[in-house]
Amino acid sequence: MEFRPCIDIHNGKIKQIVGGSLRDEKNQAKENFVSDQDGAFFAEFYKKDGLKGGHIILLNPADSAYYEADKAQAALALAADPGGLMVGGGVCAENAWEFLDLGASHVIVTSYVFKDGRLNEKNLERMVRTVGRERLTLDLSCRARDGVYYIVTDRWQKFTDLKLDIRTLKELSVCCDEFLIHAADVEGKCGGVERPLLRMLGEFCQIPVTYAGGVGSFADLEEVKRLGQDRVNVTVGSALDLFGGNMPYRQVLQRVWNESNIPQQSPNIRAGTK
Repeated sequence: MEFRPCIDIHNGKIKQIVGGSLRDEKNQAKENFVSDQDGAFFAEFYKKDGLKGGHIILLNPADSAYYEADKAQAALALAADPGGLMVGGGVCAENAWEFLDLGASHVIVTSYVFKDGRLNEKNLERMVRTVGRERLTLDLSCRARDGVYYIVTDRWQKFTDLKLDIRTLKELSVCCDEFLIHAADVEGKCGGVERPLLRMLGEFCQIPVTYAGGVGSFADLEEVKRLGQDRVNVTVGSALDLFGGNMPYRQVLQRVWNESNIPQQSPNIRAGTK
């Protein structure tokens, strides 16, 4: 298991939100934390600890008045740590290389390849041809319905007809380098992880998988490690003291990495307004 950092951007600000509250109408979201710092600050912060594979997520839709401001924050982060971070949010075949040229290691794609409630194989093939499998991360974020997990799109607002299960993971793994999976029902709530989802992800080991959603304590972190069979990487957002939460960032790294040589001092980690 590895710790994967995150930089979530909404309305041009670095934020932590409750994922299920995100709405395109009026660019609304329930905020847990809004930072006074920019994307470069967080990218440099993670870079100093040698963290790689983190994700920048632009939470506004591409037609939002705030999308360009989101992109500007992403560009600052990518310039601070070229090759260290992935970018997702409004990514399609037409603009993917814009983010890669800015320094993204991978582009993260959901809605472009899951359109109108189903997998769009032509768009997936187009994306693979455009950037290459090795620079593509598929976001298979999901929500539960009738006890079954389904991939959701459009900032976790729309259900597709595609179940998230081992078969789906195996079929899609030949098209990408990694999976990013937000458990959208618990994202940003710090109230516990999705155990059935983690148990299923722990059975899959063909390509790297990063799980995000619900981690609010060190007991939750241990559940990710146990249920994911130490194979599933983890993101912690709102619960980190970095974003105003109660879990010390340094202790999280030590617990995930089982290392004691991580630097003990961090610059102004409580850098926000909530």
